[in-house]
Amino acid sequence: MIQALLLKGNGAQTLQPTLEALQAALRCSECALWIDVEGGPTEEFATLGSALGFHPLAIEDALGHVEQPKLDDYGSYLYIVAHGLECSTDASDIRVLELDLFLGPNYLVTYHHEPLHCVKVLWDRTLHDGRYPQRGADGLAHAALDLLVDDLMPVLDRLDATIEELEDEILTNPTQKTLMRILHVKRATLHLRRTIVPQREVAYRLGRDISPVVRPKTQPYFRDVYDHLVRITDINESLRDLVSGALDIYLSVTSNRLNEVMKFLTLVATVFMPLTLLSGIYGMNFHHMPELEWRYGYYAVLAFMALVAATMVHWFKRRGWL
Repeated sequence: MIQALLLKGNGAQTLQPTLEALQAALRCSECALWIDVEGGPTEEFATLGSALGFHPLAIEDALGHVEQPKLDDYGSYLYIVAHGLECSTDASDIRVLELDLFLGPNYLVTYHHEPLHCVKVLWDRTLHDGRYPQRGADGLAHAALDLLVDDLMPVLDRLDATIEELEDEILTNPTQKTLMRILHVKRATLHLRRTIVPQREVAYRLGRDISPVVRPKTQPYFRDVYDHLVRITDINESLRDLVSGALDIYLSVTSNRLNEVMKFLTLVATVFMPLTLLSGIYGMNFHHMPELEWRYGYYAVLAFMALVAATMVHWFKRRGWL
């Protein structure tokens, strides 16, 4: 699906996404053009990219999937790959959302394989808020990246809440499922770091490098996005430390539980060792054992075995082993 907005002054209007209408809008020196492409046939976007003069490598990257955010400078336009993240309620499943931006002097082309919250919000704001059309193409690119970065905060909040739940679960009833959730959250923080760090460098270059398509008055806004990413990086590092600490606590708790079980079993085995010795002695089939013919021998041996067991248990308690 292709849709287009023509930005002029403090207003925006939808535009028929035909090549003739788009090329006519690009020739307008006082206008800016925003073309948004969501999935759709690859041939359609490739045709559009070729008509706008995009490099085949950039078109190929946009149609595929780029592993990390990046910024390519093609002189007359910039090709930007930005990533967002989306996770489930317990942060066990993280999905990567890719947004490709082609930023020219008076146009912005956004391409994404699936609906993105940041694009929908920005599209509505551009149509109904007169301040957004005044920003120009580079201002809209900043707004898209800013909204994409802001959408990372709910992911961090869910990770934080999941870690708190895991800490409570570890102290009450840790199971194998708890360990799997800890590993999933740990993997999520690593995935978040692989997304944030390269994207932080992209924002840094947009805010510092001299480019004909990014005006000097827009660069401070990209530096603000960079600051947000630095802060998110710090929060993510704190979450990584928390989940590593939760993993250490889990291993410690399970180890202590295992030690308690082994301790109990060892004490039980120790108590029964002399009892087994006595039963083994009197289980021998020798004829000349005087206790075998004693009328109260059976009861005496049982009483002696109970006395031995009670004495050992009492001694263990005094030693603090029980």
